[in-house]
Amino acid sequence: MTAFRSYPIIGAVLAQFAALALAVGLRLMLVDRLDPDMLVWLALAAQCLTAALVTKLLGLPVWWAWIGLLFPVALGLALNAGTLPAWPFGVAFVLLALVFSNTARERVPLYLTNRQTTEALAKLMQQRGARRFTDLGSGLGGVVRSLDGEGRRARGVESAPMVWLISLLLSKLQGRGLIERQDIWEAEIGEEDLVYAFLSPEPMPALYEKAKGAMKPASLLVSNSFPVPGVEADEIWELPDRRGTRLYLYEMKRDGGAG
Repeated sequence: MTAFRSYPIIGAVLAQFAALALAVGLRLMLVDRLDPDMLVWLALAAQCLTAALVTKLLGLPVWWAWIGLLFPVALGLALNAGTLPAWPFGVAFVLLALVFSNTARERVPLYLTNRQTTEALAKLMQQRGARRFTDLGSGLGGVVRSLDGEGRRARGVESAPMVWLISLLLSKLQGRGLIERQDIWEAEIGEEDLVYAFLSPEPMPALYEKAKGAMKPASLLVSNSFPVPGVEADEIWELPDRRGTRLYLYEMKRDGGAG
C-alpha cells in the first residue's frame, strides 16, 4: 500500500484494469440475456463503481476514487466525440485547468487531509505550544479552518485558482483561517512554528532545503506520507486511520539545519 500512496497513479490504473476485467466478464455472462444497449450501460456502471471501490480499498485519497468513477464515462464520451457538441469538452478542460493548473509546475497533485490527520496536527501543536501554522498546498483548506482559533493562527497557501477560491470562500464564511493564493516555493515560512505539507515524493528534497534555510530554530516541518529522501525524521507518527497515514516530523536545529 505504501507504493500506491507514493505513486497513486499506479493504484488508479490497476483499479481500472480490475474493473475492466469484471465488466468484460459481466458482459460475457449476460450477452444472450439482455438488450445490447442495456448491456453496454450495465458494463459501464460496473466499470465505474468497481474502479472507485478498488481505489478506496487501496487507500488512495478520495479524489482518486472520483477519478476512478468518472474516467470510464469521460473515455466513452471522448470515443463518441464526433456525435457530441464541442462545448462540454471545452468546459471540462477549463475546469480541469482551474483545479489542477499547479500540478505540472509545482509537481504537487491535489491530496486532501483526513480528519484523523487534522486531529494529530492539533495535538502536535498543543504539545509544542505552537501558535503559527502554515499548510503548503492547502487544497480546500479544511486543515487550516480546523486549526485556526484558540490562540492559534493557521494559514493556507494554494495556487490552483478554483481550489483557492473555494477554500477562500469557505474560510470567509466560517471566519476561520487565512487563505493565500501563492506558489508554495514563494511562501514566507520564517515565522511559522509548524509547516505542514501533503505533497508528493518529487518536491520533498527541495521543500526540506527551503525549510532549513527559512524556518526558525525549534520549528517543525511535518510531511504527510512522503519522507525526505536520505534524511532521518526526528519522529514518525503512525495514525490509526484506514490509509495507515504516517507523519514525518523534521525539527529545525539551532545551527539553522535540521535533524
